[in-house]
Amino acid sequence: MTKYHLINDYKDNQKYRESFNELAKLIFGLDFSQWYEKGCWNDQYCCYSYIDDEKVIANASISKMTVAVNGKNYKAIQVGTVMTHPDYRHKGLAKKLMNVIIDKYEKQYDFIYLFANETVLDFYPKFGFSRVQESRYFLNADGLQKKSNITIRNLDVENINDVSLLKLYAKERMPLSSVLDVKENESLLMFYFLIAFPNSIYFIEDEDVIVLFEKEGEELHLFDVVSRSKIDVIEVLSYITTSDIKRIIFHFIPDCQNLESEVIETEDDVLFIRPMIKFGTERPLFPLTSHS
Repeated sequence: MTKYHLINDYKDNQKYRESFNELAKLIFGLDFSQWYEKGCWNDQYCCYSYIDDEKVIANASISKMTVAVNGKNYKAIQVGTVMTHPDYRHKGLAKKLMNVIIDKYEKQYDFIYLFANETVLDFYPKFGFSRVQESRYFLNADGLQKKSNITIRNLDVENINDVSLLKLYAKERMPLSSVLDVKENESLLMFYFLIAFPNSIYFIEDEDVIVLFEKEGEELHLFDVVSRSKIDVIEVLSYITTSDIKRIIFHFIPDCQNLESEVIETEDDVLFIRPMIKFGTERPLFPLTSHS
């Protein structure tokens, strides 16, 4: 195999960063440039890439974070942005990058995890990863109180003051779930604010919370609630639930009663962990805004 050069942790190298970004746009349709320019790409996120002729041709990134499971903190590494340029596939580059990451981090961290799509479900078990079935949590909206005449402000990611507000809350956020939550992941959270859901961020001044949600028919998808103090999710819902909403879909495990859950049957965004840990719940769900 042709000898390609391995580079890592190059976020401040403009040439390599822009090449990485071009590959991310080609493979995933994602543009990381605004995330970097707004100062949100920090040392929590590190790329491991192969280059050929000074261009990034394959990549696997790691995100460092703390995962809290029933009050116990784990040091964890999440692998993400695994991609290879179409011209360089079937050369074993992704395999080599996974081995580099495992060799470097498996003794420093309690576990390594990732989310895989249906095209690579047979790939990660070769490295000792085990598949974990996640669940979806939801709540019937019929019994929820709904506040009226409440002002909820849509935050603007092009507004410098709003971005400063988002950064502050991302950095100082309180854990949202006592069952399964991710801490020290403000860099990834800012990615979801700026890139994934830039038009779905709302500030409820009365509750001093930032809420990330979208409505789809009779369902309200609650992606995240970001607060610097302990909050009541049901109280927050009363500000954003309207009379036409029949069901609340949570993209995290909320601390509230009368929850229902169902196993997620999708073959996309499948959780893999190495080595396996005890979750303390039969139905785990990593917060969506912690996925890399």
